[in-house]
Amino acid sequence: MAKVNSSMHLDVPVEKMWELIGKFNGLPNWHPAVESSELEDGGETRKLSLVGGGSIVEKLQKHDDDNYTYSYSIENSPLPVANYVSQLRVVRDGDGCSIEWGSEFTPAGASESDAVKVVQGIYQAGFDNLKKMFGG
Repeated sequence: MAKVNSSMHLDVPVEKMWELIGKFNGLPNWHPAVESSELEDGGETRKLSLVGGGSIVEKLQKHDDDNYTYSYSIENSPLPVANYVSQLRVVRDGDGCSIEWGSEFTPAGASESDAVKVVQGIYQAGFDNLKKMFGG
């Protein structure tokens, strides 16, 4: 199993950050690679349409607004991963917050180092855009 864990601090209240990134269907609002998100199965599954084409189907595993966290798995994607499970979390950090995004997965169709680089790149693109949005 490969693991990727990324985090970033922003001087934004945890509640404000969670309002933006805490919705399972909210990735298009902050991640530049996601063009749209469509909920299916009563909100338990999201189909992400990617900028430039392609899609990813993800299943919500757990959502906890009180603790600012949700976890999900990838059901179908062009990414070089299998058995992918991820958690997105926002933690109070002084007057601001830290966003933590991590995952475990089995590389599929690529070396472990290449698969890790792809996932790290996805997380970093989201973090970079949040920095732009909030002036971090």
